[in-house]
Amino acid sequence: MYTKMEQRINVLEKGKKAMETLYGIGGYLRKSPLGEDLLDLVHFRISQINGCAFCLDMHSKDLRARGESEQRLYGLSAWRDTPYYTDRERAALAWAEAVNRCDVPDEVYLEAKKQFSEEELIDLTLGITAINTYNRINIAFRTVPGGYEVGQFA
Repeated sequence: MYTKMEQRINVLEKGKKAMETLYGIGGYLRKSPLGEDLLDLVHFRISQINGCAFCLDMHSKDLRARGESEQRLYGLSAWRDTPYYTDRERAALAWAEAVNRCDVPDEVYLEAKKQFSEEELIDLTLGITAINTYNRINIAFRTVPGGYEVGQFA
C-alpha cells in the first residue's frame, strides 16, 4: 500500500549549523582530483544501496546536467555486468560498496590502489562516508525528493 511520505524535520531549515560541517566536506571534495562526475556516480550508487530517494533525485539530476547518459544511470545497480564503466569507475564503485558494508577485502583495496593515489583513495573514502551521512539524515527525517534543482547546494 502506498502512503504519502511526510517530512519529519526540515533539516535544511532547522539543522543549518549541523549541516555546515557536511557542506565543508563537500567543498573540500569539489576540489579533489577525483572529479565531480566520479564522486556523484559513487554517491548515486551508495544512495541506491541505502535507499535514499532525496539523494537519488539530486545526484541523478546533477549527473544528467553534466552529460551523464541514462543508460549508465539505469545500469549502475548492475555495473559489474555492463560494459559502460571505466576501470577507474569500477574500482571506485567496488571500493564504495565495500566501504559502505564496512568490509573491505584485500582484493578490492589492491584494485583501488591501481587506479587511485593514496590521497585520492582517502578523498574517495571521505566522499563515501559523507554520502552515507546525508543518506541517513534524509531517510531519518524523510526529506521529500523531487524538488532539487541542479546546482542548488553548490
